[in-house]
Amino acid sequence: MRCTHCGAIIPDDMLWCPECGMEVQIVPDYNPLEDVLAQEVKGSVEDATRQIRTDDIRRYRREGSREYSNSTRVLSQGELDEIRARRNAAMRQGRREGRNTTGSMRQSARGTTGNMRQASRNTTGSIRQDRADTGSMRRQATGTIHQRSEAEERRRQQIARKKRLAKKRRQRALIIFLLLIILAGVLGFVYYQNSYEGQIRKGNQALQSSDYSLAESYYKKAINKSSKKAEAYTGLSKVYIQQDDLEEAETVFTTAIASQPSNVELYKAAIQFYVDTKQLLKISELLADCEYDEVLEGVKDYVSKEPQFSLEEGTYEEVQQVTLSSDGGTVYYTDDGSEPDTSSKKYTEPILLKEEGSHVIKAITVNKKKVPSLTAARTYVIQLPIADAPSVTPSTGQYETASKITITVPEGYTAYYTTDNTDPTDPAVTPEEYTGPIDMPEGQTMFSAVLKNNNTGKYTQVTKRNYMLEITQ
Repeated sequence: MRCTHCGAIIPDDMLWCPECGMEVQIVPDYNPLEDVLAQEVKGSVEDATRQIRTDDIRRYRREGSREYSNSTRVLSQGELDEIRARRNAAMRQGRREGRNTTGSMRQSARGTTGNMRQASRNTTGSIRQDRADTGSMRRQATGTIHQRSEAEERRRQQIARKKRLAKKRRQRALIIFLLLIILAGVLGFVYYQNSYEGQIRKGNQALQSSDYSLAESYYKKAINKSSKKAEAYTGLSKVYIQQDDLEEAETVFTTAIASQPSNVELYKAAIQFYVDTKQLLKISELLADCEYDEVLEGVKDYVSKEPQFSLEEGTYEEVQQVTLSSDGGTVYYTDDGSEPDTSSKKYTEPILLKEEGSHVIKAITVNKKKVPSLTAARTYVIQLPIADAPSVTPSTGQYETASKITITVPEGYTAYYTTDNTDPTDPAVTPEEYTGPIDMPEGQTMFSAVLKNNNTGKYTQVTKRNYMLEITQ
């Protein structure tokens, strides 16, 4: 910006010319009231009736003062030149219009000339006063602008300082947040390494590397941290399995279950161990000792119950039949006292006990998981009653007429006899089968008779008769 007095360049942040020391001209040289007064004069001339009122001048003065005081922008030299040009043009236009209307004004305003002159003088005085006020206002505005510039600068500095402080706080907060994240990650890693899961992971890695001693150590640490979880027991059993020590691997589970008999997860892990090592029968042995319904419900797919016998153990005097049943699965049995398995007889119909003697029946149930139940066994004794010695007629004696020998044979028996005093039950003797009355031989006869049970083949006692037949004339 250039100084309006000496033409020197004034920096934007200065309010005085560095060359002549004059104040920077913030607003134009003219007072807006001059244009207002010119318009009033023009209006008075045209209307020839209205005079410029003092109230109007004061009102415009106040408005101009406010307008001036509200301005805070320093006008450039170009803007000032443009404003002066517009003002001069307006004044020239006013003069031309004044000259053109002078004649008419003289004719129409002769009566008011005195009043206009008085008004003009009043107006001139007011303008002079306004110019004086304008100078004062310029000085006040300059001081106000200077004060506002300092206040604005302080405010900008405060805002910049607050922004810098806020930025530093954000940076510190971000650094603290990152440090907390790193610390949490480190603590989390340390915690995980020493947690149950961490011990299991390290145990699995050691097991894969065949470092059985280290793996065993990690799994045992995991068990100490949480004895109810089954994963550590499974890992520890694998350590022994890979060393072909199935007995020790089984002990891992049986010991844990003995101390936690209601832990379903331990039972599941033990069952899986038996499945993996193909020891399915031991699953039933394990579950046979379980007294907790929630455990049996949790592993119900592996429960295989013993088959049921329709006949109680005991001694029977007649032929019996035994029926086997199960809650599900297939029943296999033996009747020779041997242990049954899936290669034994498959039960499809009742078992008939018709021979005398002792019968031992053993049976198992194999469920859908191919798990065999414990063996159920029953012993039956069939002891059929022995009939009395057969009734033979006639009785022992001497006879003089021909007679018939008769043997009474009960149902289910067959009678045999000899006539030479031999024992019909002797395997070395071939007795005659009795089919009907026999003619008594002449002379002396030692008749022996016996009954044989058709089912058991057992003989009764032998009945003997001594006959002497001498036929007389």
